[in-house]
Amino acid sequence: MFEIKLDNAKYWRDCISAVGALVDEGLFNITKEGISLKAMDPSSISMVSFFMPAKAFSKFTIDKNTGIGINLENLGKILSRTREDEALVMKDSDSKLSMEFIGPGSRRRYKLQMIDVKKSVEKEPNVEFDANVELSGDPLKDILKDASLLSSYISFKAAKDQFTTSAHGDSGELEELHSKDGAVVRKIDAGKNADAVFNLEFLENMVKSCPLGNSVSISMKSNEPLKLSYKIGDADLSYFLAPYMED
Repeated sequence: MFEIKLDNAKYWRDCISAVGALVDEGLFNITKEGISLKAMDPSSISMVSFFMPAKAFSKFTIDKNTGIGINLENLGKILSRTREDEALVMKDSDSKLSMEFIGPGSRRRYKLQMIDVKKSVEKEPNVEFDANVELSGDPLKDILKDASLLSSYISFKAAKDQFTTSAHGDSGELEELHSKDGAVVRKIDAGKNADAVFNLEFLENMVKSCPLGNSVSISMKSNEPLKLSYKIGDADLSYFLAPYMED
């Protein structure tokens, strides 16, 4: 049994939106430390890892470690109906997830059927990254939009003092250079140059929930999966994306 409460229901809505951008179902593990989820997207080329600590909740009561399988699309639809000044209380109820929205003088309760998750993920990819780049989230979103005008893929190159992005398509090509400690790149730690090509649609889905003004961390190794991370309040989100390899 568990009962957890968030004073701001929109916070949970934003977190689930970030997770559901890539995966359609997942197993939430609820322990005394908090709530976590690891899941692959249906194509198995990307993965999301989510953790929200118990301290982020105004109430966090749990009898024992619990795993609940949820359809994230259905959960997202319910959370999209979150209204201003609503708190959210979640508890388990006869194989259903009870969600009670509490507003000024009002209450709404949904019950969402729990599911058996087909494929659970226990570990993150084991990659010894050569470069870590910290970027401003909003300019990164613009960089991805720039590239999407010409291609479905984008190249990332991280060097000691510069982060380069490029895109090539039938109609033309684009290259953007961003120096260390500039308006876009806040920090680069590159013991070794790293470059790879990635699917733009997946990257855009990964960053779209990054809050205004937040940083995004990108970890790279040439032609290995990328790790992209940021925070939503106290919650940690990490995404992994396999590189695009031409046949």
